[in-house]
Amino acid sequence: MDLICVVLAVGVFAMLVVAYLASGILKESAGTPRMIEIAGYIREATKAFVRRQYKTIAGFIVLLTIPLAIFDYRIAVTFVLGAVTSLLAAYIGLHVAVEANVRTANAAGSSSSRAFALAFSGGAVMGLSVVGLSLIGVGALYLLYQNPTLIVGFGFGASLAALFAQLGGGIFTKAADMGADLVGKIEQHIPEDDPRNPAVIADLVGDNVGDCAGRGSDLFESLSDDYITAIMLGTLLLGRLGITAVAFPLLLGASGILATVIGVFFVRVWKRTGIVVTFNLGLLITAFCCVFGALISCLVTLGDISVFYSVVGGLAASLAVGVVVQYYMGINGRVVRRVAESSERGAAVNVLTGLSYAFQSPFMPILFVLGAIVFAYLITGCSLYGVLGANLGTDLAAGFIMSSDTFGPICDNALGIAKMSRNERCSGSLEELDGLGNTTKAYTKAFATASGTVSTIVIFAAYGEMVKLHEASQGVLNPIFIAGLLLGAALPFIFSSLAIGAAGKTAYQMIDEVRRQFRENPDIIEGKAKPNYARCVDVATKQALKRMMMPGILAVASPVIVGLVLGKYALGAMLLGGLATSALLASFFTFGGGIWDNAKKHVERKFWMRGTPTHEAAVIGDTVGDPLKDVAGPSLNIFMKLTSITALLIAPLLLML
Repeated sequence: MDLICVVLAVGVFAMLVVAYLASGILKESAGTPRMIEIAGYIREATKAFVRRQYKTIAGFIVLLTIPLAIFDYRIAVTFVLGAVTSLLAAYIGLHVAVEANVRTANAAGSSSSRAFALAFSGGAVMGLSVVGLSLIGVGALYLLYQNPTLIVGFGFGASLAALFAQLGGGIFTKAADMGADLVGKIEQHIPEDDPRNPAVIADLVGDNVGDCAGRGSDLFESLSDDYITAIMLGTLLLGRLGITAVAFPLLLGASGILATVIGVFFVRVWKRTGIVVTFNLGLLITAFCCVFGALISCLVTLGDISVFYSVVGGLAASLAVGVVVQYYMGINGRVVRRVAESSERGAAVNVLTGLSYAFQSPFMPILFVLGAIVFAYLITGCSLYGVLGANLGTDLAAGFIMSSDTFGPICDNALGIAKMSRNERCSGSLEELDGLGNTTKAYTKAFATASGTVSTIVIFAAYGEMVKLHEASQGVLNPIFIAGLLLGAALPFIFSSLAIGAAGKTAYQMIDEVRRQFRENPDIIEGKAKPNYARCVDVATKQALKRMMMPGILAVASPVIVGLVLGKYALGAMLLGGLATSALLASFFTFGGGIWDNAKKHVERKFWMRGTPTHEAAVIGDTVGDPLKDVAGPSLNIFMKLTSITALLIAPLLLML
């Protein structure tokens, strides 16, 4: 138990660092009265959306708590704690992000390196909140119950909250983005982040609730699920090691937190290189510290160097995904250039060219993931615990990667504030920061897919061990197994349809509202009257919260129905089919949307192209990709983990049937 206490101390240390970083950010100047006014609109609208979203999620949590309490009140308690802690971690990071944006914009006027350090500190608040609270939550509950089956509820609660946070935030941000782009850029020919656009504040709010809160909840549940399944498998496979099998994944997570703190403070203080080089050095230093921490963790708990190799393999796979992201989504890369050039032939050719690259993009990330899994399995003597080590390895740098993800929307908001306040002195250096932020956001999405794929494989393995899938009669030739497999493969398509459809229907409402304001008050486009920003925020909020429910219900209900109707073996097959298509679809959506987004930015770099048919075609392609990369793709990552953790939760019930 001493090792668990050490782990909890590291989690508390992470939250102390969060408090230190947040206090430093709040001490910075918020800039001119106009900048403070615009930031106030963003902050209040963001908090209003989150309050309404959290109330909606709370109602769903209460409904599920009742049947869980009837089954086992302790699982109900852990379920509520998982959901609350997930939302708390996201809220802490979000609260600081909406304070950091205006301060970053103001700092950019005097020093781009200062603005970079400030924005990254704001991102680190989210990153360390996510990894710190996840470690504290799982570690404390294990100390309390000392039964891994009971803390599965924590992972279920975290996953459910994450799905709704990602869906709601993603639908909001893409509806606002599509409304701002289609009406503002194409119909009215006004630039991005122009204060005349009624949807501009909603667009900036969406960056916060989607990329900050949504992604934070996503990585929180991924970490929590990984810790829980590692503890369960450790108990099943390495029972002879006792508490050390439980301590290993948590100690590994603690070492990742310490590595993240070192990497974050390096980025804050290093001034000798450009911002891109500084960021890459920070990531490499974090990775090196993770490797050292993994070695110590393995030797202290397991005394098995082969598991260390599997952990390093998982870490390497998660970092290698970044190379694929740079190839497909790099704004100066060959793929983005070709899609941008195709815009000269119209929107249809732009979409088709982007689709062709999007279809090939999942291959390399999946290859890296499979390579890490096979390597880990073989290096540990064909042990499932090696695969578990690879899974934990993909999470080691999650704190730093989450920090870099939140850095993106902070810079995006800062640039928007600078443009809306007509502060050209700040806008110049913020363009470079925003470019780096777009790259880090794309990497985090791809990282989440790769990490989520390995996580789901491990959760599936834990479910298989619990229900003894290997004892199924006829194995894969069983018609019930095949039915479950095909059903599982089809469900991600239904889920994606619901998610993309929700974003599209919400966008209809937003586009109509923006058009109405321009039509009824022509002075807006002349700059003589101020748009009704609050109305656009309200439209997006109402529609997003209403339309996020159906995909969430599908994710929770499908494994329960299949398990109760077709049995535990069919449910196992469903998980396997869902894993295969979810992983591929999520990568397809993430890379495709990113390619179209950067192709548009590539065209917009040439100022003389703005407002031309080529630019309009690129904007249309970006609009097609937006709901794919920011709604369906990230939500599918959570969908495949939520269905699996739900199956793990109901496994004891299925064993009794």
